[in-house]
Amino acid sequence: MHENVVFLGPSLELSVAQEILPACYLPPAARGDIPHIVANGGVRVICLIDGVFFQECAVGHREILAAIKSGVMVFGSSSMGALRASELDTLGMKGIGEIYRRYKTGEIISDDEVALVYDPETWISLSVPLVNIRYTIEEGIKEKVISEESGIIILKSSQSLYYPERTYPRVLSLIQGRIPQPELSRFSEYIKKGGKDLKRMDAIMAITAVRDYHLSLV
Repeated sequence: MHENVVFLGPSLELSVAQEILPACYLPPAARGDIPHIVANGGVRVICLIDGVFFQECAVGHREILAAIKSGVMVFGSSSMGALRASELDTLGMKGIGEIYRRYKTGEIISDDEVALVYDPETWISLSVPLVNIRYTIEEGIKEKVISEESGIIILKSSQSLYYPERTYPRVLSLIQGRIPQPELSRFSEYIKKGGKDLKRMDAIMAITAVRDYHLSLV
């Protein structure tokens, strides 16, 4: 087993991650995956980015704590990793990124902020996580694309959707006629450019942090 293990899925393209850090990249983590790789030996760092949520049993807190107790450094960021790090950072897990910070401070609390559906073969996202929609709204307000009042309407409309149904076309259909047409048009063009991907930004930050952690040991 490679000394670096990263659980990665739709948060970041594998090719981008590999350019930053040589590692064993595994699909989103489920219950039992971390104990399995620790038992195989040779692992020094685990970076938990993506993990399963509702379709399978999620990564357990005790699994992470057992890995830390065995001497493995565990980083968490972006998705399931950010959520678990916010719960276990006082016990040795290292949280990285803005999503981790928001969970830690209580700005966001629900698991479904980072949940999405994706193609299990390609890891391509098929829905948009609420945390990315939220961040896109915040940046849109800063850039004068939409008003704060419209931002509240867009966010509440997004929250009303079950996480697999959260796509930008679906959100736009819900806010039609509820915010001024010029703002709707600007917001539509804004998200056509890709919106803001906070999960991707945090995943890059976490993988870079693992690389820098190893450099600090040299």
